[in-house]
Amino acid sequence: MSAFHPPLRPTPSGGTPAMTPRTITPLGSRAVQVSPLAFPLSDAELTAQVRVALQEDQAFNDVSTLATVVSSRHVRSAIVARRDGVIAGIPLAVEAFRQLDSAVTIRVETEDGTRVKAGDLIMHISGHARGMLSAERTALNYLQHLSGIATLTCRFVDAVAGTSVQILDTRKTTPGWRTLEKYAVRAGGGMNHRMDLRSGVLIKDNHLAAIGGDIAMAVTRARGLAMSGTAIEVECDTLEQVDAAIAAGADWVLLDNMSLDQLREAVERCRGKVITEASGGVTLETVRRIAETGVDRISVGALTHSAPALDLGLDFDGL
Repeated sequence: MSAFHPPLRPTPSGGTPAMTPRTITPLGSRAVQVSPLAFPLSDAELTAQVRVALQEDQAFNDVSTLATVVSSRHVRSAIVARRDGVIAGIPLAVEAFRQLDSAVTIRVETEDGTRVKAGDLIMHISGHARGMLSAERTALNYLQHLSGIATLTCRFVDAVAGTSVQILDTRKTTPGWRTLEKYAVRAGGGMNHRMDLRSGVLIKDNHLAAIGGDIAMAVTRARGLAMSGTAIEVECDTLEQVDAAIAAGADWVLLDNMSLDQLREAVERCRGKVITEASGGVTLETVRRIAETGVDRISVGALTHSAPALDLGLDFDGL
């Protein structure tokens, strides 16, 4: 058994003990309160997810390591942040090392959802050199990708500081990775839009095109089919569509690719009636101006489909 005591090790039921909310030094000048963050995979799901990744990399048949490193050699190493960012994916990285060395010892220094500076320690690892070398790339792939999403999300959240806007993700996720990528968004301080096509109603432009643009009919049909309490959202390209969605009894309007003036007008028409969400081409340079129009939420596909990996590295530090 490993001597690992992670803060986010999942329970068999699929939930994790919540982290204690804490104030963290932000990337910018703002301190935020981080909500308890539950890792979304059960023990069994975590084990299976990581095993597939290790098998994909042929980590159990690593000829480079087998040829160069004697089986008895033990080493110590540390994963270190090389850039400022937000960490996500610790349980996956730990599991990768554990599967290659059941006796590995790991001391986690940084929980998921923590903002770090370049040079900060993420975790210490001590164990067989072979297992550590064979697991390294998979562990870092998980950490760098998910931490990249968390970091970009954090930057968007910081950019709208002082407004009441919530930053949302979208379904523009890597196939097979949605649960983890949306978890990383939460680690960065964002919120999840619907998880999948079943978990919410979003009547988009192509839905409307398929039925002749009849918003009232679309909302009525959705209300009759969806589970009670499900929010009905309508994508609107024009202010006329916004009016139609309000009249049809929608709960939420997605204001797609509207100008700032259009957004302000839409907010006025929707005030006290429906939730407003701005979407389409949102960047770090534009998100603040969009937030200041008064919209309730801003969805950003780039959080998951275009986040650059956070630069992290594993450094050996002795026997």
